[in-house]
Amino acid sequence: MSSVPDFGLFAMGIWSIGLGALGAAVTGIILANTDLLLSKPEKATVEFLEEIELKTLGPEQETFKAGGLWKKNGSVIMAVRRPG
Repeated sequence: MSSVPDFGLFAMGIWSIGLGALGAAVTGIILANTDLLLSKPEKATVEFLEEIELKTLGPEQETFKAGGLWKKNGSVIMAVRRPG
């Protein structure tokens, strides 16, 4: 019976944990800085944008279709979807 601990098995376990942590860190950095797992955004069509109902700001709230903005003159539209 030997009372000397087996450091070879302990060192192998430490190496395994260290390599696993390093692999998890590299994977996390790659996924955080790329869009590999994100879905691709859809482009909004003019027909879709025309049908959106807009509300005015102020005491008198009016509702109108977004297509009315560019019936007579051109306009620039930015559609932003807030999460939630």
